[in-house]
Amino acid sequence: MNVNGRHYRTIWLNGDGWAVDIIDQTKFPHVFEIVTLRTPEEAAVAIRDMLVRGAPLIGVTAAYGMALAMRQDSSDAALASAYDLLVKTRPTAINLKWALDQMMQVLKPLPAGARSVRAYARAAEIADEDVAINQSIGRNGFDIIKRIAAGKKPGEAINILTHCNAGWLATVDWGTATAPIYTAHDAGLPVHVWVDETRPRNQGASLTAWELLHHGVPHTVIPDNTGGHLMQHGLVDMAIVGTDRTTAQGDVCNKIGTYLKALAAHDNGVPFYVALPSPTIDFTVMDGIREIPIEQRGGHEVSHMTGRTEDGRIETVEIVPRGSKVANYAFDVTPARFVTGLITERGVIAANREAIATAFPERATQ
Repeated sequence: MNVNGRHYRTIWLNGDGWAVDIIDQTKFPHVFEIVTLRTPEEAAVAIRDMLVRGAPLIGVTAAYGMALAMRQDSSDAALASAYDLLVKTRPTAINLKWALDQMMQVLKPLPAGARSVRAYARAAEIADEDVAINQSIGRNGFDIIKRIAAGKKPGEAINILTHCNAGWLATVDWGTATAPIYTAHDAGLPVHVWVDETRPRNQGASLTAWELLHHGVPHTVIPDNTGGHLMQHGLVDMAIVGTDRTTAQGDVCNKIGTYLKALAAHDNGVPFYVALPSPTIDFTVMDGIREIPIEQRGGHEVSHMTGRTEDGRIETVEIVPRGSKVANYAFDVTPARFVTGLITERGVIAANREAIATAFPERATQ
């Protein structure tokens, strides 16, 4: 992803060779600010307070958090303490636990003196693996977009609806749901993206729109409740969303509101795809509605909004009457029957247990 003509990943080592730099996503879309993490506690705060967000990026940040911990203290007690600290930061996104388990797998058998160097190396590998996965998702999803384009008039844009931010900012690079979009755009295929604002936190309006703007992809920000209307009038050719956890049978847990988009797509015959990096599959869970813990975040995210005033000031204002109760469910679950297909690094597969296990047998048997 390019920002002001410079390529950035969302997480990288600081120039000192050991601290970790991230982009503070709480400041978007009006401020581009880099924050440096130097302790596992700072990494935990970055995940919990959503300076970084998106399942893949959360996992990579946690991996680097373990590396920061091992630099401070590489004892068995410190290793266990760092794992416990980081795994509790966000309960829904399975990539967090997956990445931490990967780190424990390589670090626990090592003598304390060898852990720090190996921790940084494994965290870098996880980051690079994420980029490679998302590039493959981009190529596989591009094939779907090309098929849709074949049925359009020459030069007519393919209209794609997405929800929340499953883009570059949710991963290390490329994004998941946006990877096919960027691939199509870069190949010269005309695409237009309907960007759900995605309340609360407005990740679509503040993050996805910012990404697409900087990459030059035509897009329109819409209120969350607009998608169904657009589908009824033939203005959406396909929907692509991301996922924070997908069950062994293909139920998809994603940002709150995804389920409603899937229902609208199903009712209007609009293909509804989920971009699925394999670390997001949880083979220990079958029934997503009953088994996946749904994070409930603070009410302030619903009752307040932050924006830029006419004179350029960044202000946070209260939009809910004081005294009204506020609920903030961060995710919902879309049953597999509403998913047209899962766009994975190994191809586009059906959202069912057999297809997922066949595509990723090494994960299914763990």
